[in-house]
Amino acid sequence: MQKTLHRPVPWGRGGANAMLFGLALGFLSGAFGSWGCAGLSRGLCLFAQNILGLHNIPRQFFLQVYHTFQRIGETRAGDALLGLVCLAVLVGLRVMKGHIPRIHRVELLSVRISRLILWATATARNALVVLFAGLVAYSFQLMGSQPFTLTGETPQGLPPFQLPPFSKVEANSTVPFSEMVQDLGAGLAVVPLMGLLETVAIAKAFASQNNYRIDLNQELLAMGLTNLLGSFVSSYPVTGSFGRTAVNAQTGVCTPAGGLITGTLVLLSLAYLTSLFYYIPKAALAAVIICAVAPMFDARIFRTLWRVKRLDLLPLCVTFLLCFWEVQYGIVAGILVSGVLLLYTIARPRIKLSEHGVLLMQPVSGLHFPAVESLRDAMHRWALAVSPPRCVILDCTHVSSMDYTMVMGLADLLQEFQKRGVTLTFSGLQNHVLQVLLSADLEGFQHFPSMEEAEKGHGAELDGRRRVLLHSTSENMLPASGLIQ
Repeated sequence: MQKTLHRPVPWGRGGANAMLFGLALGFLSGAFGSWGCAGLSRGLCLFAQNILGLHNIPRQFFLQVYHTFQRIGETRAGDALLGLVCLAVLVGLRVMKGHIPRIHRVELLSVRISRLILWATATARNALVVLFAGLVAYSFQLMGSQPFTLTGETPQGLPPFQLPPFSKVEANSTVPFSEMVQDLGAGLAVVPLMGLLETVAIAKAFASQNNYRIDLNQELLAMGLTNLLGSFVSSYPVTGSFGRTAVNAQTGVCTPAGGLITGTLVLLSLAYLTSLFYYIPKAALAAVIICAVAPMFDARIFRTLWRVKRLDLLPLCVTFLLCFWEVQYGIVAGILVSGVLLLYTIARPRIKLSEHGVLLMQPVSGLHFPAVESLRDAMHRWALAVSPPRCVILDCTHVSSMDYTMVMGLADLLQEFQKRGVTLTFSGLQNHVLQVLLSADLEGFQHFPSMEEAEKGHGAELDGRRRVLLHSTSENMLPASGLIQ
């Protein structure tokens, strides 16, 4: 649900920046991981503040835990009891929905109707629990006592539809648009960026949970356009919401039509029903959010990553822990750690070494500028630093791309090989990679279509056997100084 303000906000706050960031980062967001701990931390915040009925507790998670235990004696019995009851009812209805048998036409009409009623009740459990809690709170209000913390007054009416302001009047002076942008400062970039990160993380988390694909470019473009249009109704910056998305998912929403229905209900409620929101207990709302978010946390991922690839636990644990501080910090840290690990694999490509008269080196991935030093070290260690120096065939069968810096690094290596009186020969280059090297006009460059032809060119005997010097398949087999995987 989008929050609204009954005052104009600068046009540049969310719309244009969000759309531009979306277009620029859409291709990059495919590398973002899926994190469920963000929603869990939000659910814990609601639990501490609302179900226990505690007030003025810091938002930061660790401080919240400390102050919650410190002030546990101030817990409001009414809020705690209502919250626990709502939690129990929601969990019970959720379990019941999973055990309702399918309706068959051969069954009696009364049986089919009863099962349909049970299914509708379980599906609409969130609305029913909030309605029931509101009726209970209203009953206590009529009796002159109120044991619950209520939502309170909600401003009624819709915000006016108008052009976003490009200036504002303060203290008998007019602030131009340029100064309004300067006042926003770094927030002009930070707010859209954080919104994009949260939106991508939420979308990928629910996509993995429900086995469907998402078009991140479309998601980010839609968010940018939403912020642009939202500026005409003085809206807050719009981003993905883990709690609201989880509530929709638990309710059974499967298509974007759910957003249209939700938006219509929100507009009707703001126009006509805000007076009824006063009696909704916060403990009931907290119970709904917790029940919706809690199933998103899958502890089995830790065991799975430990078994499959332990290094992937690093970005997961960093993200998980920092999300308890701030969700945005956790997501950014997770992306940075994942980026570092990704850059490491690019900078230290796996290289297979084998011997057949000459030294055969076979990179198993693309060669880009971070890998220049790694390849140079491998060449020096296994070919140039030995006595006598050895000829090398660089098998590029698996090399699908090569950048300018790598080409210049290969040019330096060719010169070093020529100074030592040995040759560096290339084989198996793909056409587009070969064109890159030919365009560079490298001195001493030799290429053969296949490794066998390159071996013949060096006069090696072909007996069909190779003595493998090194073929590392795990990080534990790295040479001490060569960093060859």
